[in-house]
Amino acid sequence: MGGENLRLCRKCLIRDMAGREDYFRSLREYIANLDKDIRASESLYEQRLAVCGECGLLLEGMCRICGCYVELRAAVGKNNCPKQKW
Repeated sequence: MGGENLRLCRKCLIRDMAGREDYFRSLREYIANLDKDIRASESLYEQRLAVCGECGLLLEGMCRICGCYVELRAAVGKNNCPKQKW
């Protein structure tokens, strides 16, 4: 990132990270294009992200327990939180 000194909020979701739009674009596109048969409803997705956003194990968009991007895990209906928070 050529001399830029970006500071990231350790408890941010990917969608809230400024300055890294290109880096995460493909992940957001993947989530947007998930087959509706496997995708969580929008309200369930948002509920899950609210829980993850308050979790002390969220680090720069990733779960420190399993290493997943929480937005991707939350987008798939059958997925669960590794700490059983949702």
